[in-house]
Amino acid sequence: MNKVMSRTAPKATNRTPHPRHRPPTRHDTRRPGGAPPRKPSVRGRHAVPPATPRNPGTALPTPETASSPVRPTDLFAYRLLAVLSGQRPVHWMLRHTAGRAYDELTRLAERSPLRTRGARPVVHDIGYYVPAEGALEVFARIAAGNQLRALAFRLERGQDLRWRCTAVETGPRP
Repeated sequence: MNKVMSRTAPKATNRTPHPRHRPPTRHDTRRPGGAPPRKPSVRGRHAVPPATPRNPGTALPTPETASSPVRPTDLFAYRLLAVLSGQRPVHWMLRHTAGRAYDELTRLAERSPLRTRGARPVVHDIGYYVPAEGALEVFARIAAGNQLRALAFRLERGQDLRWRCTAVETGPRP
């Protein structure tokens, strides 16, 4: 049985003549529902024109005042901290690891060595050593309240010029 929806004519009042609800949406999958989905833009970041300030008295940031790009050492320290403190799942780092590092990270994350009951852990200090071109050995001091813990990892740059974590270690748990 096909139902037909009928509406009565709106009464003459001081309100707007438009109905307050939206018309029913189409649920019939046999007929096309409109325009095809849009494709994402192919333009790169550098093709976007610079933003203009709304207020003419406001100047755009100069290269000295603009924020500097995030270093891979900082980025990976924050990512590993999020995983090892239980804030993010381990598979979040899957595409950012290479070799046995993912297995080491999985083993470490089971114990949650940087998880705390009180204050949320934060990256206190980061240092690194360059043993060879395209490789970084990084250490980070993780602070949680008045406790300091150690995190060490190795980054290697692949042929696609992306940094990947190849080894992870944490200090002994107090």
